[in-house]
Amino acid sequence: MKELVEYIVKNLVTDTSSVSVTEEENDGVTVIHVFVSPDDMGRVIGKAGKVASGIRAIVNSISSRQRQRVVVKFGE
Repeated sequence: MKELVEYIVKNLVTDTSSVSVTEEENDGVTVIHVFVSPDDMGRVIGKAGKVASGIRAIVNSISSRQRQRVVVKFGE
């Protein structure tokens, strides 16, 4: 799942070297943290959060098929 999010985010930003995606497990929930440069944060979040919501929807669709709970969080 981490690789999918990283692939999507790297194709959205202009500075791919600043993209960092980490994954951690908390009480049966996988949390994926996405970090990008402040200049690219707007591209990843999108207008009114639509891009971020789209990324979360893709991850939720795949994770529900695998019977997992995955949360995506965005930060700088």
